[in-house]
Amino acid sequence: MNDSIPVARTTDYGFAKLMPDVDRKRAWLLTVDGAPQSYVDLDEPTHLEFEYARRLGHVLDTVVDAGLAVDVLHLGGGALTLPRYVAATRPGSRQDVVEADRGLLELIVEQLPLPEGAGIALHAADARAWIEAAPTASADILVADVFGGSRVPAQLTSVEYAREAARVLRRGGVYLANLADAAPFAFLRSQLANFATEFEELALIAEPGVLRGRRFGNAVLVASHHPVDTAALARRTASDAFPARVEQGAALREFIGGARPARDADAVPSPEPPDGAFGIG
Repeated sequence: MNDSIPVARTTDYGFAKLMPDVDRKRAWLLTVDGAPQSYVDLDEPTHLEFEYARRLGHVLDTVVDAGLAVDVLHLGGGALTLPRYVAATRPGSRQDVVEADRGLLELIVEQLPLPEGAGIALHAADARAWIEAAPTASADILVADVFGGSRVPAQLTSVEYAREAARVLRRGGVYLANLADAAPFAFLRSQLANFATEFEELALIAEPGVLRGRRFGNAVLVASHHPVDTAALARRTASDAFPARVEQGAALREFIGGARPARDADAVPSPEPPDGAFGIG
């Protein structure tokens, strides 16, 4: 049983709260302005509670052999769930985490400290500015999980941003993004169109109910220059408590349809989720 008490603080960009999970001894839920952001179990960093986090983990486990050290750039920090996962499953990895909210980073490091020697460097900086200044071909994996409140900022939804992401990745690298949308999927389709201009291979992971337009929800975008083992990925995502589907190839091209890439001048944030879409159960 977790007998810790909640911790709340106003940070640079919102009101953050860390709430202990009563069922797991050293596990915590991070919310920002009431919206769930991250879940961390300090005793079991490989435990990924949120469905979207598990899907990101499934992609990592599909494209990178267990135990193989990699260079990972994370845009968006939260409670550092995925960096902790990579450090635990692939010791020796070098990871940079870019989070605009310095106060949030300070809260997380203070309350949920990283293991010694984890190889995780934290940077309080703007994600778009950081990626534009990052060296070419400097990362094996780029994970984008950036939300201003509950929306992906417009500066990370343009084709110019996609071009920078492709530049920073090594040729065999993989781009992952946590996105959110609902039918008719104007935002999601434009994001796929953006990355189709820079990467030969695309995949999308989401619950069938989301893809059928029945509700608002998360979708994980996967982009690479070389094919990902989508069959293995589909097996992993289908075995979750909330199974997801992997779309690729002709089905994904049909989904994109006539969507055009969005340039910086007309890029927009992801849509505002409906009330209760990401509420805490």
